[in-house]
Amino acid sequence: MSVVWSMTSLESGRFRPGERCSELPDLAGDFSELRSSGQGYLEVRLPDSEYPQLTLSFRGDRAIIHLFTDEETVSLLGGDGTVPPEVTVDVPIMDELSSFTGDFVLSVDRAWDVVENFVRTGTFEELGEWFDL
Repeated sequence: MSVVWSMTSLESGRFRPGERCSELPDLAGDFSELRSSGQGYLEVRLPDSEYPQLTLSFRGDRAIIHLFTDEETVSLLGGDGTVPPEVTVDVPIMDELSSFTGDFVLSVDRAWDVVENFVRTGTFEELGEWFDL
């Protein structure tokens, strides 16, 4: 299963925008290493199209997933109840921290499951409830 992706550099800790195409297990290995660093940002898409694209932002055990269905349409995946709605969580978007309410926070494990399912199926509709921005 091929996937096109870019993510925070393991060496510098800064987002590396150059895309890489690999098999899902290769991405999983690199993401696991990134996860051990404590925070990061990942962009994922399928090889045959620029969109849809998912981004996974995480810090500690908390994550946020954005969906880009085209150049102008962005949605957030609803949270999994990991964090109460009134609590805010900061995660990196590329290289800057951004705050999100618990309404959109997932565990990193759940967020990774979403990314894997997206890559395997090529669909996003069944991954959870999406909220347009």
